[in-house]
Amino acid sequence: MDSSDEDYNVMQVLYNNKKNTWCLFLGHLVIEKLLKALYAKNNKSAPHAPKSHDLLYLIEKIGLDITDEQENLLNTITKFNMSARYDDYKKEFYLKCTDDYTKEQIENIEEVRKWLKNLLMTK
Repeated sequence: MDSSDEDYNVMQVLYNNKKNTWCLFLGHLVIEKLLKALYAKNNKSAPHAPKSHDLLYLIEKIGLDITDEQENLLNTITKFNMSARYDDYKKEFYLKCTDDYTKEQIENIEEVRKWLKNLLMTK
């Protein structure tokens, strides 16, 4: 959770400096790390989370029931990992990451982050 919180702070700095693609890439890491923390918490006998960046796959491995809206948010956030990382996706992703789009996605990341942190604190 600490690493996720640190990434969240860096995400905010990148957002404030209009580094939108990298901001969203870190937003993905924020959520991925929280999911992996939840996996570890729920699997104390084998706490090493799957080596995957696919958030829906991690949700499946944790065994969480999610709404269609949450599934859509997580699917979108998962794409930030590849789009910011690989050259053949970067330009298209860069053009997509307008200030308005990035603001909307940051709000979505914050919503998912709040939900996951609540699960980590209560389960």
